[in-house]
Amino acid sequence: MFRLFLFLLAFFFSYLFSYSQLHWQKVDSLYQPLSLSIHIYRVKDSLKGKPFIAYYLSAKLKDKRLLFTAQTGNGHRYTPLQYYQQEQFPSVVVNCAFFSVVTNENLSVIIKNGKLVSRNITSLKGIGKDSAIFYYVTRSAIGIDKKRNADVSWTFTTLSKRRVYAFENGPVITKNEYTHPDIFDLKDVDWKWWKMQTAVGGGPTLIHDGEIRITNKEEEIFSGEEKLARTAIGYTKDNRLIILVIQGGNAEGASFEQEAKILKDLGCYEALNLGGGKNSCMLVDGKETVTPSEKTGETELPAVFMIKSQ
Repeated sequence: MFRLFLFLLAFFFSYLFSYSQLHWQKVDSLYQPLSLSIHIYRVKDSLKGKPFIAYYLSAKLKDKRLLFTAQTGNGHRYTPLQYYQQEQFPSVVVNCAFFSVVTNENLSVIIKNGKLVSRNITSLKGIGKDSAIFYYVTRSAIGIDKKRNADVSWTFTTLSKRRVYAFENGPVITKNEYTHPDIFDLKDVDWKWWKMQTAVGGGPTLIHDGEIRITNKEEEIFSGEEKLARTAIGYTKDNRLIILVIQGGNAEGASFEQEAKILKDLGCYEALNLGGGKNSCMLVDGKETVTPSEKTGETELPAVFMIKSQ
């Protein structure tokens, strides 16, 4: 019995730490021309018999030659390559935000040039015995302010205000049968106006204050255990932005927990999941990194995050 316990314990730790033993290789030369402040790394390993393919990009937030921005399709959807062409060839284009495939509406916070251009999903309707109740959830987003400081917060938006409420200590869920809650009704919750120059949302949070903290249940996001293609973004304490994309399809993919472990090993102080599945895509100098999960290629998206060289 004791031997079985030791075997299971060894298996658990080998599973937990296998993602920290990834063999990252710098591949800047494959994606030129690149700013000297941007570096791109690739891993092609085998985990549990399946190929594991991922890329991460590191960029200096304080480099004023880099512009961190976002773009929406203004009611339309375009592939990352089409955004790359329309936006005059940015250095990096990556998927972000949840959206409706029916209306092409973004369902996550997006701030461009200091202005809120997309709001979080306003509410989620209950099911079953809660069918008369609407749940108002906070969703994760990453923002970059005018001083080029990054922040990951749980955010809340309303149709009546063009500013974003941010919660630093944890996600907030309220429910109401009839009316939309007023933020000022949350008397015991710390919040602030989120004054960002650029921001993109997704969810859930994966790293908070240097530790793994996955808030998919609190954000009403329940697909974290599946191994899928993933896109994530975060920042380090020495002011580097980290963008991670993990290939799915015929590759291993990752769960939220595995994604979070990789980001922590890369030094992220705060990070969130931006999306996954067939939407995951990152172009560097117009070239694909991971292969999209969709057999037809890149998915059309209503918004992207970009890094431009000025």
